[in-house]
Amino acid sequence: MAKYEPNLSLIFQALSDPTRRAMLARLGQGAVPVSELARPTGLALPTVMRHLAVLEEADLIATEKTGRTRMCSARPETLAATEGWLAQQRAVWEARTDRLEDYVMQLMKERQ
Repeated sequence: MAKYEPNLSLIFQALSDPTRRAMLARLGQGAVPVSELARPTGLALPTVMRHLAVLEEADLIATEKTGRTRMCSARPETLAATEGWLAQQRAVWEARTDRLEDYVMQLMKERQ
């Protein structure tokens, strides 16, 4: 089986909106119907559905229609896969700042 590769562009685009981040945070507590996600936003249902479509396209959530109710649930494995990329970036930048610190300390010693 191929290693799961998240589409980082879609994920970061989805996470760029505070409404979508709030929805995802709520889904971290468990699956809920769309109406419950929509309630605190104050947005019209079609707008909420567009936000959910962005989250679903990024594979951050899954939706399932049961009767007349559409249930939404988080897909934490997508965020977990994204964490790997973020950890790599953090390591790169920490190494760069460590080298910069060493260089500055070397310059300070040379001046003394």
